[in-house]
Order: sequence, then C-alpha cells, then structure tokens
Amino acid sequence: MKLSNFQKKVLRKIGFYIADIAVNILLKTCKIKIHKREIINDLILRKQNFIVAFWHGYMMIGWYLHRNLNCAALVSRSKDGELLAHVLKKWGYKVIRGSSHIGGNEAMENIVELLKQKNNLVITPDGPTGPIYKMKAGAVVAAKKTQVPLILTGICSNKKINLKSWDKFEIPLPFSKINVLYSEPIYISNTLTYDETSRLIQDCENKLNNLQEDVRKLCLS
Repeated sequence: MKLSNFQKKVLRKIGFYIADIAVNILLKTCKIKIHKREIINDLILRKQNFIVAFWHGYMMIGWYLHRNLNCAALVSRSKDGELLAHVLKKWGYKVIRGSSHIGGNEAMENIVELLKQKNNLVITPDGPTGPIYKMKAGAVVAAKKTQVPLILTGICSNKKINLKSWDKFEIPLPFSKINVLYSEPIYISNTLTYDETSRLIQDCENKLNNLQEDVRKLCLS
C-alpha cells in the first residue's frame, strides 16, 4: 500500500513522540556486552574527549550506547534526519545538521569547534547515503584537525531484522544478545599530507570492516 503525503506526515509526527521511548524499551530487553569498554572509560577518566565511528546500519545501537556522554552527532538535513535529530536530542546529544553532500563545510566547522570545546563526537562514516561500509573523510579529518583520538566500533546482534535499505539497517529483536567491540584509540597527526590522509582513511575503513567481522564472530560464540 502506498502512503499519501498526509499519512506520511502523520506517521512522522507519531515517530517524533514515540521513537526514543520505543528504542529505549527495546534495547533495555537486550543483553549488551561491551568488549574493551576500558578504552572509553580511560579516556573519560583522563578528561580526554574522543570520536566514535560505526557503520550507518548499526546506528540504532551505536547512538543508544553513547547517550548522555557529552556527545555531538552529525545528522543529515533530510526529513528522516529530523526524526533522528529529535531522538538524539532526547538522549543528550548536541546535533549538527549536514552531510558530505549538503552543508558539509559548515558542518565540519561546527564539529571542529565542538571538539575543541571538549565535546565527544559520534559519527557514521558511510552515512547518510553510502556506499555501504565505505568510509568518507569526516571522522578522520575531524580527528586530524583537533588531535582528538578516533575509536572505531564494531556492533552486532545475534537476533535481528535487517531492513531492505542501502545500509541494511539492523534492528535487534527483543531479548537478543548484542556485542560491541572498540578499537584502540587512533591518533592522527595534523602534519599528514592530503595523500597520507587519504591512505589513512582507507586504512581506517579496512580496520572498521575487520572489527565488524570480529564482532560478528563474537555474536556466534
């Protein structure tokens, strides 16, 4: 059944009111195991802010895990982005609107400013439109400009639904087991050349894909 524009507006309005509540209820039923949690905890204890990056398809869990941790988030200016921005604000995020396609330069300036003010950043480096599992420059460039460590994050649910979207968006089923795996902090020199930075972006992409494969194995064990 094809929805009318009015029906879409009604559903979006309902989503504004119940999305964060629904996700909270769902994920509270799940058993979440965080591997290498001490990496984030140590940075927090040292009052060192950080950038967390995970693939777009796992953002439901990724955003939830880092709520109320003095985090900023980059969200597209699309209508779907409006709903996500609303949820993230409920979770204590400072929301920056923009993407690599629209408002990218302004968004990067805002990201750098917030990082310099000791906020953390949570970002989906293949968002908002893909291609899937291909890292765009934002996370690495922000870490390079601010000397804030980058933490790559693999996420997996043992029981889930994957939507037929470009990012294969993952929704964990109630009472599923979720594994989260952090990388070691990646510190990026601000003296890197353009070519060196491009190679590092590719290296981080490979590391995040390997991390995602490692966490999938943890889900099966």
